[in-house]
Amino acid sequence: MSVPIKVVVVYHSGYGHTLKIAEAVARGAAAADGASVTLLTADEAPRRWGVLDGADAIIMGAPTYMGSLSAQFKAFMDATSNLQYVEKRWAGKVAAGFTNGASRGGDKQNSLVQLMTFAAQHQMHWVNLGMNYGNNRSYTNEDILNRDSYTLGMAGQADMDQSADVAPPLSDLRTAEFLGRRVAEVAQELSAGRAALGRPTSRGVSGGADNQDPEGRGVLASAGNKAATGRVTA
Repeated sequence: MSVPIKVVVVYHSGYGHTLKIAEAVARGAAAADGASVTLLTADEAPRRWGVLDGADAIIMGAPTYMGSLSAQFKAFMDATSNLQYVEKRWAGKVAAGFTNGASRGGDKQNSLVQLMTFAAQHQMHWVNLGMNYGNNRSYTNEDILNRDSYTLGMAGQADMDQSADVAPPLSDLRTAEFLGRRVAEVAQELSAGRAALGRPTSRGVSGGADNQDPEGRGVLASAGNKAATGRVTA
């Protein structure tokens, strides 16, 4: 059964290595029957908000510099606070993430946590890598999937003295393809489930926390009352 969905892969790449991973993620997502995929750089994304707002899944990635996501990608994240976050335009969408660094560890986990937190702020559904740890047996080697053993998302490794023509290795790109396809399939499952239940995709509650308290127990009766009493009234 083919379920049509839209996937956007938005990324920043400083030297071309993360671009290769982003392209592999996009290939994996496109392999799911019914999925259409758009690849966007973090720089061009603010000029194409409609593409992101209309997606069923957004997969995000950037290199890890100094223990966190690159400044260029963080600028994209901050830009979403103007409309996407305030109006909860991405609530209910599927999200996932990837990163790349020169070192095996290199604090890349921090970048994946940063992406996952960002998705949670937008009230998105985070999809993890869905793989066991990789090269941790005496009979396994560097060609195995998830060779550096991450679970929150995909983390690649490219030697800093190698160009994007040869790094990251094929095993990392295959892992990225796995993530892309997994996210697309989860998005299809969610879309089909909503259709079966008759539950259309809806945005979250926009504005502040006061708008999401249906009983009004945690909200002052009026701003004037707050100014007059300085306390919450029943």
